[in-house]
Amino acid sequence: MNSANTTDKLAQQIQFLVETEKLKAILRRNSPVNAQRRENSAEHSWSLALMAIVLAEHASQQLNLLHVLKMLLVHDIVEIDADDTDCFDAAGNTTKADREKRAAERIFNLLPAAQATELQELWREFESRITPEAVFANALDRLMPLLQIFHNNGNTWRELDVTSQQAISRFQPIGDGSVALWNYARSLLAEAERQNFFSDASGKHH
Repeated sequence: MNSANTTDKLAQQIQFLVETEKLKAILRRNSPVNAQRRENSAEHSWSLALMAIVLAEHASQQLNLLHVLKMLLVHDIVEIDADDTDCFDAAGNTTKADREKRAAERIFNLLPAAQATELQELWREFESRITPEAVFANALDRLMPLLQIFHNNGNTWRELDVTSQQAISRFQPIGDGSVALWNYARSLLAEAERQNFFSDASGKHH
């Protein structure tokens, strides 16, 4: 590769990295534990990567941990264009897939072709939830918000009048990636119910 090609490739890579700085401005609904502010999507991705390193031994299937880490670090980059869609936002979720697909095409294609393909395939793999790595990555993506909300006294569930059944349905895919993590999650959900973090079907807290 000549120096001109090297310079062009580096320029594309830097452009992509500068663009991904915007992920730090995308706010999620949840707050970090004990923080009086909303979490951003870049913080969320970092938390999931750390979780993967710490909790990989609990996965139900053998994993390529590096592959999981790559997937977790790129899975929310599309939110730079598509924004974060809350899991309980019914209207937003009807357009989410299309918005994120367009975002993936624009943002990942800032990179040189081979890297653009690799990262876009990682994003698609995460969304597909088919491979052992994607299933485990998605389990962590559900578990982290559960930990945050529980340790913030159920704040998001209270704000949205979430019922215990809605929460169970949302977090159940954790079990696909790890029986141990789902058993732990179920214990937190049971404790959350005891502490009246959820609404009943009429929208009232117990």
